[in-house]
Amino acid sequence: MKIVRYLDSTGKVFYGAEQPSGETLRINGDIFSGCRLTAEQAQIKKLLAPVFPAAILCIGLNYKHHAAESNLPVPQFPVVFMKNPGALQHPDDPIQIPTRLRSDEVDYECELAVVIGRTCKNVRREQALDCVLGYTCANDVSARDWQIKRGGGQWCRGKSFDTFAPLGPCLVTRDEIPNPNALRIRTLVNGRAVQDWNTNDMIFDVPALIEFLSGSTTLLAGTVILTGTPHGVGMAAKPPRWLKPGDTVTVDIEKIGALTNPVVLEPN
Repeated sequence: MKIVRYLDSTGKVFYGAEQPSGETLRINGDIFSGCRLTAEQAQIKKLLAPVFPAAILCIGLNYKHHAAESNLPVPQFPVVFMKNPGALQHPDDPIQIPTRLRSDEVDYECELAVVIGRTCKNVRREQALDCVLGYTCANDVSARDWQIKRGGGQWCRGKSFDTFAPLGPCLVTRDEIPNPNALRIRTLVNGRAVQDWNTNDMIFDVPALIEFLSGSTTLLAGTVILTGTPHGVGMAAKPPRWLKPGDTVTVDIEKIGALTNPVVLEPN
């Protein structure tokens, strides 16, 4: 099932399920605690990110070719950092280049996002995918100057500016993607592919990440895991390829769809 979250004409938030016919039917209830598909057609005024995350856990250097382009060794354990859930951005809404804390090095990162469907802890690899509600596209937007030069050795500042966590356009339930590590994943900037690879290049696959992140740690339902990006990031280009106002960025993942956001300057 492909699940969307949306605003209707009255400003209320609902979930809907996309149908093969092209229509979307409204879902009653909460997708994490119990819901029911209705026969009522969804009245979508605006498409929202498919979930509001309880937390955003992120993995760095999780593709072999990306580690190589970064001139860094393959990590022994997953490299974990976090994004502020307030960085969430909706499909078609703009990525804002920071101006108050100015950044001149804003980068894109296409990522497969895993949405945890039930609160869990100490999950074994063999049961890890049972904890997944579904998958969506993510863009781990990164201010590289704040991430690397001004972040004090931590990545969270450069990763957590407002609008730096676009998610969408829909949540595809796990039954439709039995193997999340066999998906083509791409970034297009102004229609040109700058990243084009496959999730089978992950160093730590999705079950391994869930097992690791849940070790001695409670993952709340609604936690979003960003699983890393393939090679082709702007920072590694020669010369570097930074995002600029007027650009349009699309993250496209097989079996999920395309997440598109324009790029603007942060308003004063």
